[in-house]
Amino acid sequence: MFASIDSNAIVSAREVTRRYGEGDTAVDALRGITLDFPPGGFTAVMGPSGSGKSTLMHILAGLDRPTLGTVVIDGQDITQMDDGELTNLRRDRIGFVFQFFNLVPVLNAEENLVLPLSIAGKRPERAWVEQLMETVGIADRRTHRPTELSGGQQQRVAVARALVSRPAVIFADEPTGNLDSKTSDEVMRLLRRAVDEFGQSVIMVTHDELAASYADRRVDLVDGLVVSDRTT
Repeated sequence: MFASIDSNAIVSAREVTRRYGEGDTAVDALRGITLDFPPGGFTAVMGPSGSGKSTLMHILAGLDRPTLGTVVIDGQDITQMDDGELTNLRRDRIGFVFQFFNLVPVLNAEENLVLPLSIAGKRPERAWVEQLMETVGIADRRTHRPTELSGGQQQRVAVARALVSRPAVIFADEPTGNLDSKTSDEVMRLLRRAVDEFGQSVIMVTHDELAASYADRRVDLVDGLVVSDRTT
């Protein structure tokens, strides 16, 4: 019997297992992970290569399904959803920041920023869009396409894009992995501001100790198990 879900958590995982393959060749990337993530918190998930940290993030974000266990986001059990329901949840309630930015090359910075709203058929709230562009420092680059932006500017657009729909949670997958140290620091300060000023919840997978230092909490995984869970 799983432990009860924490109704105050923005994301909860209960006994999450992810198995690849069958029989003697089966590999358990996750082996019964139970975690709660409070609203307005910033958690760094760390671990060596093969620890299961990226698998965990993909399952928490509804990008992959657990073999066993339950995941609840913003009060909704995503393990019971079909693909269409998951797509709608990711569009409306989840923001993503990826290592390689994932901007659309033919769109300019502002168009990339508001893309989640455009896909959802929602009209952007101009004051909020302007505030985001000012906050992340790309207001003077709004008409530039990704190829005309530095890596740091592209990642700032990606952070603003993740925030524009006011999601329940932002998942950041190695957000500084493709950046130099100075630019990494700038991006992490933006994510920290998103938590402190906008009340955003952030769950970040990283191998970068400096990036992890911006989080309130650090969860370490080894061989698909939580070996440490502490405030920072």
